[in-house]
Amino acid sequence: MSGFFDTKIEFLRGVGPQKGALINKELNIFTFGEMIQHYPFRYEDRSRFFKVKELREDLEHVQVIAKIRHIETIGMGRKKRLVAHVTDETGEMELTWFKGIQWVVKKLVIGTPYVIFGKPNRFGRKFSIAHPEMEPLTTAKEEKSFFQPIYPTTDKLRARFLDAKGISKIMEGLLQLAYPNIQETLPEDILLRFNLITKKEALKQIHFPDQLEILQKARFRLKFEEFFFVQLRLLMMKLTRTEKSLGQVLNQTELLTRFYRDHIPFELTEAQKRVVREAYGDMKSGKQMNRLLQGDVGSGKTMVAFICMLIAISSGTQTCLMAPTEILANQHFEGLKTYADKMSLPIALLTGSTKKSTRKIIHQMLLSGDLKILIGTHALLEDVVQFKNLGMAIMDEQHRFGVAQRAKLWAKNTTYLPHILVMTATPIPRTLAMTLYGDLDISVIDELPAGRKPIQTVHRYDKDRLKVFGFIRKQIGLGRQVYIVYPLIEESEKMDLKNLMDGYESICRAFSEFPISIVHGNMKAADKDFEMQRFVKGETKIMVATTVIEVGVNVPNASVMIVENAERFGLSQLHQLRGRVGRGADQSYCILMTKYELSKDSRVRIETMVRTNDGFEIADVDLKLRGPGDLMGTQQSGIADLLIADLSKDAPILTVARDAVQNLLKEDPDLIQPQNSMILRQIRTQKKHAINWSRIS
Repeated sequence: MSGFFDTKIEFLRGVGPQKGALINKELNIFTFGEMIQHYPFRYEDRSRFFKVKELREDLEHVQVIAKIRHIETIGMGRKKRLVAHVTDETGEMELTWFKGIQWVVKKLVIGTPYVIFGKPNRFGRKFSIAHPEMEPLTTAKEEKSFFQPIYPTTDKLRARFLDAKGISKIMEGLLQLAYPNIQETLPEDILLRFNLITKKEALKQIHFPDQLEILQKARFRLKFEEFFFVQLRLLMMKLTRTEKSLGQVLNQTELLTRFYRDHIPFELTEAQKRVVREAYGDMKSGKQMNRLLQGDVGSGKTMVAFICMLIAISSGTQTCLMAPTEILANQHFEGLKTYADKMSLPIALLTGSTKKSTRKIIHQMLLSGDLKILIGTHALLEDVVQFKNLGMAIMDEQHRFGVAQRAKLWAKNTTYLPHILVMTATPIPRTLAMTLYGDLDISVIDELPAGRKPIQTVHRYDKDRLKVFGFIRKQIGLGRQVYIVYPLIEESEKMDLKNLMDGYESICRAFSEFPISIVHGNMKAADKDFEMQRFVKGETKIMVATTVIEVGVNVPNASVMIVENAERFGLSQLHQLRGRVGRGADQSYCILMTKYELSKDSRVRIETMVRTNDGFEIADVDLKLRGPGDLMGTQQSGIADLLIADLSKDAPILTVARDAVQNLLKEDPDLIQPQNSMILRQIRTQKKHAINWSRIS
């Protein structure tokens, strides 16, 4: 679609340099190609004319042919309005204007039939349309029925007559010019197999559909194509990586056998066993492993990571685990050191706080190959950290790391690429995972360890606070500990901090007999750690905190999570917070406190949390509410490029498109067969800035 479609928008009839510059700025559209892909987001049905007696309030917009019987002005000053009484053979209705009355009244002619379009509202026994669109009836008008496309626009564009109608007029001109230049992008056999209309027809019908059925076909075709090329890019990268990126063969299991026989503290779940088998298959294949491991908080991802480390160490290599915060790195270190010591494996922790003398020893032991397991934060990425032979790198909560940081891990072994295991406790909906991490192999731990009781979640309003306090007192009496979390959102940090401190004071008053900790992001790291440790040791019974505890400390004795102003948190955040409890064998509880008036979305979020503990179900609801860009951070995801497809609604089309790509690459991995030449051409003309995920995850 290059050449003609690279023409600047200002050269389009009806645009010119000034409007062109405005379209560039407001819509980020610069060329004919970008303009033709500025799709309508809805359509007004102008394919039918209603009679006055057929009008109903639930109709979105209607088109009526009626004559003006008489006109009157009602009210004074700012309350003044113009009312036109219009009739057809079935009844009478009113048209009302509150603005531009003097301009409108000059245009209206009594006795003339008009085509009237707008939203009908009932007042008493009559229907009324406020500020309708009106045109005198002509034979052509009566015969021409169509769907009016409504395009995304802005106030500045509307001021220059580039409203939905203005854009639609420009689009009509562009389509006439473009039609002969539109080339097919998918081969004949794919069009036939999936019953797809041609690219030419799809572009024409998406802008100016003849009827509803063909509009649906156009939408399906364009969404399929969009997903097809996203998946093609990802799966070709995966193919390249698996063919060219050699990994060390790590197939020795002596340490693992010893660990299973003598030291493993509990029976692995079936899901953990399955994931270990999947990872082992990769590690012994001679190809580099690049696997994403998803599992809810507490599902046992760290144990799987340790088992993979044992295979790598048995096979003569070193391993590392990188976490986004010192708290998390410390927690991994404490957890894994217990097992490493039993197995007599040297393990070390490297963070920003590590002393210089300790660093020196770590660097020497890494170079000699004596240090087998290194846990750390971003400090692992420093150039001075050099391994003798890094066989496996594990990243926890990898979405918190930047692209360049992740790429640095790859460079830690110059002979072979280290095997990569990426772990996340943030459940990623399947559609998002297929698009964001479509070139990675994905493993899921979808069951909790035996003996874990599901967390009971309830919703309480501010008026129930005394009952909630009574419940807290009862739980502490049973020897449990309690988290109380307040929002600390950057936009209103001062206000939130005040709420946190007020809340802390009222908790201190209500529970004066118990020691209480407080932790928030504005505290010094040392003070934060001191308070955290007091809570971990059980010296304090209640931890009042902001979301700094969302990822981090494991306190099996903490069995109650209370979230204040829960309506201000996102779903995934609420799910992460809830995951801080339920670590022990006791029944755990999560109480979501909100004010009484809630927005529709807030209510859906709270109801979802109360209904289910399934992280993937929660992630799907979150995707529908927030959209994919918000969920994963648009800048990094590359999925903001989707122009018409929608990950939250179009999962079935994505699955079909991915299957089509897999079949295609099975038959023609290099796309050299003549029938696939148009696919190759399309790939080359598509944006060159596609991020290579496989090289950085």
